[in-house]
Amino acid sequence: MLLEIKVPSPGESITEVEIANWLKKEGDIVAKDDELCEIDSDKATLTVNADEGGKISIKVEAGQKVNVGDVIATIDTSVAPVAVSTPAPAAPIAEKAALPEKAKSETPAQAATYATGTPSPAAAKMMAENGVKASDVKGSGPAGRITKGDVASLLASGFGGKQAESPSREQKREKMTSLRKKLSQRLVSVKNETAMLTTFNEVDMSNVMQLRKDYKDKFKEVHGIGLGFMSFFTKAVTIALQKFPAVNAMIDGEEIVYHNYSDVGIAVSTPKGLMVPVIRGAENLSLAEIEKGIASMAAKARDGKITVDDMSGGTFTITNGGVFGSMLSTPILNPPQSAILGMHNIVERPMAVNGKVEIRPIMYVALSYDHRIIDGRESVGFLYTVKELIENPKRMLFSGKKGEEVLLNL
Repeated sequence: MLLEIKVPSPGESITEVEIANWLKKEGDIVAKDDELCEIDSDKATLTVNADEGGKISIKVEAGQKVNVGDVIATIDTSVAPVAVSTPAPAAPIAEKAALPEKAKSETPAQAATYATGTPSPAAAKMMAENGVKASDVKGSGPAGRITKGDVASLLASGFGGKQAESPSREQKREKMTSLRKKLSQRLVSVKNETAMLTTFNEVDMSNVMQLRKDYKDKFKEVHGIGLGFMSFFTKAVTIALQKFPAVNAMIDGEEIVYHNYSDVGIAVSTPKGLMVPVIRGAENLSLAEIEKGIASMAAKARDGKITVDDMSGGTFTITNGGVFGSMLSTPILNPPQSAILGMHNIVERPMAVNGKVEIRPIMYVALSYDHRIIDGRESVGFLYTVKELIENPKRMLFSGKKGEEVLLNL
C-alpha cells in the first residue's frame, strides 16, 4: 500500500511552504514517526513525520516551493522496517575474549539509535557544514543525543570549526529562506508605516545582581532552573504596562486596541533567523515560571520545533542584545505591537552617588515605540518605571509600591 505524505498546514493564512531539506534519502526504509524533512514557512520551520513505516519515495526536491496539502513523498508500507532486536545478556568476560573479530563487530550495541554523542539528522548536516566533530559537542537530547540546538549553541560560543587553508576572495550565494524573506518584508514595513522613536535610560544593576548572587543557588535548588536577569525585566515590564496601558496597545485600522493582560515576546536568535516566542499571561507568573517559560520556548526555537501559535498574539517584546556584547541599540518594533524594550550588556561605569564617584554595574536600556499612539510622557514614564523596579527589585513584590504604601493602602 502506498501512503501519501502531504504538506501539513503550519498555521492560518499560510498556503505555501518551502522544502528546506530532506532528512531521509530516496529509497530509505523509515519507521513510524521518523522525521522525514524540514519545511520552511513565513513564520516557522517545522518537520514532517512518517505516519507509517516503509520505503520512502521522494517526489519534491529540497529548495522547491509547494502548496499546503501537496504530496511530497510516498511510503510503501508493504516494505516493513527492520525491527531492532533486544540486545542479548552480556556474555562472561572469558567468552567475550574468545569471540572472533567479525562477531565482535556485529554486537547489538551498534543498533542503538539514541546513543550518547549521536547527532540527529539536522544536527549532523549542520556539523558537516561547519566542521564540527561529535566529540566537540555535548548532547542535551534523549540519552545524550546531539540536537541542532546543541550545535548552534557551540557555534554561537565562538567555536572555530574548519579553518580555511588560505585567504580566499570567493563569493557564496544562498537562497533566502521563506522565514528570512518574510522577516525582511516586516522590518521594512515597520520603518515605512510607523512613527517609530526610541528613548533611552541607564539602570544601576547593583541591587538585582546582589539579590541574584544571594539567592541563585537556593532558587535553582527549589525551582530546578537558574535565575537570570530576563525574568526580572519581564516582571518589571508587566508592572509598567499596567501603569502605562498605551504601551501595551496596538492600532487596528482606525481603532486602538488596549490589552489588560501582558503576553510578552522574548526575541531569540536561531540558525533560521530571529524568532519571538510569547510568554502568555506574564503578569500572573512568578520569576521561576517566567524563567521556565523562556527556557522552554528558547529551546524549541533553536531546535526548530517552535510553532506559529507559540509566536502569535504578543502585546510587547523584549530583546537582549547584551548577550552578544551590544552596548546600545535602537530595537525595531515587532508589528502589530507598538513598543519593544532593548536590553544591553552590563559594564562597570563611574557614577555620582551621594556626591561621590562610585563604580557601578550599568546597563543601558532602550524603548522603541510607535509615536502614533504612545506619547513622550508615556514612553519616558514607562522606561523610568522599569528602571526604578530593577534598581529596587523588592518593590516588584508590591506591584511597584513600597511596603509602607501597601500598609497605608496608598
